[in-house]
Amino acid sequence: MQNPHLRHQFHLYRYQIVVVFLISLLGPMHPSQAQDRNMIFNASGSDDQAISYGFFLAAHNSSLRIRYSDNFMDPTVTGLHNVRAIMPVFSPGFALGFLVTGRIHDQVNVLFTPKVGFYEYRTELQLFSDNTGSPDGTGFSTVPLLTEETLVEFPLLLKYKSERFNNTRMFFVGGLNGQIRTKNQEEANEDPVVLKGRDLAVEMGLGFDLYFQYFKFSPEIRFSHGLMNLYQPGHSDDRILGAIQDIRRKSITLYLNFQ
Repeated sequence: MQNPHLRHQFHLYRYQIVVVFLISLLGPMHPSQAQDRNMIFNASGSDDQAISYGFFLAAHNSSLRIRYSDNFMDPTVTGLHNVRAIMPVFSPGFALGFLVTGRIHDQVNVLFTPKVGFYEYRTELQLFSDNTGSPDGTGFSTVPLLTEETLVEFPLLLKYKSERFNNTRMFFVGGLNGQIRTKNQEEANEDPVVLKGRDLAVEMGLGFDLYFQYFKFSPEIRFSHGLMNLYQPGHSDDRILGAIQDIRRKSITLYLNFQ
């Protein structure tokens, strides 16, 4: 009988040989050793401290929530006949700040996160292309209105965390955020959409605590809704005077917390 060629045999059974080789490497390891290697408990960002500190970077998408006035909805009012719609548009921005965590319970913390945020509020003013306000085939034009603001913010939040599973925890946050604009009202009155300088917002969000060897990393997404009417009557672009009754801020923010 002819002896089979060694290279040909290796080619036929190459997958079986690789599997056997891997099993032979893993075989000597004790099951408890493998389990310990995959479940290293990191004590970084320890939750046992009464007060701990950190910092965060944030990217947000923000917009204005506009409510039309009764005059705008009344077709008999001729002063606004050329305005088709006032449409807020979400715009990106960023923020950075510090994180102060106070421990109430292993699963409950209070957070104070002062920050500086840079915002752009874009509004599209849609105007009929004729002077009669009739949309019968004449179409309309869009005029962009941009309001830029820098806000100093003071969120005070309550954080509820799940029990820690290995090096991970899920959490929910909620609370209030006081906001103060850096520029004064006289400067703001030159903006195309004029807002007041102080606001209070309610915030809610969720995220994960991820424990690494030297720090704790907590990605989080948070929603913010302004509670105060920011509309400043008698200012803004002349074409929208009298068309707005109520303006409030809203935003969606991604936080990258390091502690």
